[in-house]
Amino acid sequence: MSYAVKWGRERLHFSLPPPDTKLSAIRAELAEYTQLPPDSFKLIHAGAVMKDDNAPISTYGIKRNSTIALVGGDTTAPGPWSDAKAGLSARTEASTISQIRGELEAVRRTLVPDVDGFLTALVPAPAADPPPHPPAQGKTPLAQEHTRLGELLLQALLRLDAITAEGEWEDARRERKGAVREVQALLDRLDGGWRASR
Repeated sequence: MSYAVKWGRERLHFSLPPPDTKLSAIRAELAEYTQLPPDSFKLIHAGAVMKDDNAPISTYGIKRNSTIALVGGDTTAPGPWSDAKAGLSARTEASTISQIRGELEAVRRTLVPDVDGFLTALVPAPAADPPPHPPAQGKTPLAQEHTRLGELLLQALLRLDAITAEGEWEDARRERKGAVREVQALLDRLDGGWRASR
């Protein structure tokens, strides 16, 4: 489960923390990601400025698929404009790579163990007796789990696809391509194991 942050022209996705998480935790995560000072930007959700950093995110109605706008923040460094622009460009590519890696890490941490467990559950026990009667009509728990995992992996692929790498950002493009390849391979393993078990 994730929420989105709209920052200028970028749309970032982050894992949704528990409802009792304080807003200050989200502010700190966004400050680290954007490299902006935590007190230099406002967070807006559903048209209202979220002012109380000690309030839990549930107070502001932040839930799965919510969108928060990040507004403000001094993104220019002191010195000549060209230096500030170069620094912003480098940080933006770095933040894009960080976002790609964060998405991939979330898949590795949560979905890889689930897919491995699912594929293990598909292998019948060697001495198992056949069930006394055929299963009831409708989706079995394994079929439901296959559907759930497939949808989560497709969502991860869509989020990776939505991360844009500017024309000269070779590293970010290469990072995204590798991440997409890894998630797609996991989805192929999931579907291949499911088909083989039918």
